Amino acid sequence: MKKNRIILLEDDDAAVVYTKDFLEDCGFAVDAFTLSTDALASMKFNKYDVLLLDLSLPDLDGFEVLKAIKSSIRISTIVISAHSDIKTKLHAFKLGALDYIVKPYNLEELEARIWAIFGKGNILEKSSDTFLINGQYIFFKDKKINLTQTETDILKTLITNKKSTTTREDLASSLSEISSQRSLDYHIKNIRKKINDDGSSPQYLKTEYGVGYRLCF
Repeated sequence: MKKNRIILLEDDDAAVVYTKDFLEDCGFAVDAFTLSTDALASMKFNKYDVLLLDLSLPDLDGFEVLKAIKSSIRISTIVISAHSDIKTKLHAFKLGALDYIVKPYNLEELEARIWAIFGKGNILEKSSDTFLINGQYIFFKDKKINLTQTETDILKTLITNKKSTTTREDLASSLSEISSQRSLDYHIKNIRKKINDDGSSPQYLKTEYGVGYRLCF
């Protein structure tokens, strides 16, 4: 079966790795570039279906890329940017972007927006071992997990950073001001219990000692 082809133009190495890995797991063929000139050259000689475009790039910025492809390359573009102001969004749309998603972004939402471009709706389901975010709820193996709000925030962060290690400091941002980082261990333990993950030898929620946690699925 022919795979839908995506070109990712992003200069953040970490974002490239986790986005590319996730989308390839979803069945897309993904080519990633950190320089606009390299991406434009590839689009000139290769057929892609969707461009995922960061606006802040080391050579040509994202707006210049949109201008360059507007009249010469037929491709659907989703802008992915840390800029959330309406002026920037409108400028991107005027230059031909079809969609705009603000960083930090949820990978399942990004997948849904890509499928929407293909006219296939929000296809969020993965295999039976996949975590699925649906609004404020998280499902595992097709069953909703009964989580507290703090546990939900922690698990959403881990899902978004799938396969990458999330530091304890980043996860602790989900805790209340009166909580200590030590309470993070308590919440992680509860999450493991609720997904039947063995704390001594976890399959899904793994500890990276001295750093943080990593979710594998």
